[in-house]
Amino acid sequence: MDVYKEIVKLLESGHRGAVATVIGATGSTPGKESAKMLVRDDGTTFGTIGGGCTEADVWALAKEVMDTDRPMRRSFKLTPQAAAEEGLACGGIVEIFIEPVGSPVVVVFGAGHIGSTLVPLLKLAGFNTKVVDDREQFSNRSRFPDAGEILVAEFETCFGKLNITPSTYIVIVTRGHRYDQLVLSRAVRTPASYVGLIGSRAKILRIFRALRKEGISDERLRQVKAPIGLDIGARTPEEIAISIAAQLVAHRRRAYVKGADPDRRLEPEPIDIEELAPAESEAAAGP
Repeated sequence: MDVYKEIVKLLESGHRGAVATVIGATGSTPGKESAKMLVRDDGTTFGTIGGGCTEADVWALAKEVMDTDRPMRRSFKLTPQAAAEEGLACGGIVEIFIEPVGSPVVVVFGAGHIGSTLVPLLKLAGFNTKVVDDREQFSNRSRFPDAGEILVAEFETCFGKLNITPSTYIVIVTRGHRYDQLVLSRAVRTPASYVGLIGSRAKILRIFRALRKEGISDERLRQVKAPIGLDIGARTPEEIAISIAAQLVAHRRRAYVKGADPDRRLEPEPIDIEELAPAESEAAAGP
C-alpha cells in the first residue's frame, strides 16, 4: 500500500513516473509476484522488485517507458553465476511489467490566443499543462480553467520555478520575438524532449543565429520544432493550436508524419481506387 500512496503523491505533485511490477517468477528469484517499484521522473525510486542487477536494468527501462509513454514487458534470466556475483543465492526467470503513470507535462509559454486555444485541446489529448506568462490579466484561471498549473512570472526567471525533465514538452508561443528568443535560449539548455517555437522562417533563422553565438550547438538547434506544428496550412490561432496539438501527439506516440525532420517516416500511401474493383471470383459469384 505504501507504493500506491507514493504514486498518488507523485501524481498530485504534477510529476511523472513508471511502476515496475513482478508479474511472473520461476525458480528461486529475489523478486516475488506482485512486488512493485516506483521510478520517479527525477530518477529516485520507492519500493523494490528484489534488488540486484535486475533492478538496475528495470530502472533504465522505466526511464525509457517515461520517455516513450508506452508500457513494456521484459523477462530476466538470473543464472546461478550471475546471482553469486550479486551476492544472491538464487536463480531463475522473473517477468516484469513496466507502465507509465502520470500525464506528459506540456509547458506553454505564452497566454495569448494560441495558448488559450491549445490548452483545452491538450487536456482532451491526455496531457497535463502548465501555462507561463508575465501578465496576470492573461495568465489566470478564468482564461485557463483546463490548465494543471498557472505561473505568473518573468520569462527571465521562470525556469527556476519549473521542473523540466526528459518527459517534458515545451511550447513557445509568447507575444513577441524578444520573449520567444529569451525562452528558447533557456529551453534548449534543459533536457526537455520536445521544444517547439512559433514564427516565420526568417524569424527562426535570426533567433537560431543568435543562439549559435551564445554557444548552443547545431545538434540541439536541429531538435527544435520550428516552425512549430504540423504543416496543415493553418492560419488562424485555432488552426495553429490544432497543428501544435497534433504534433505533440505524434511526438508522444513516436508516430511521425512526413515533414522536415529526418527521423520521420512518410505518410501511408493513399488507397488505390482500382483496388475497390471486385475480384474476378467475386464478380462471377454475383451479388
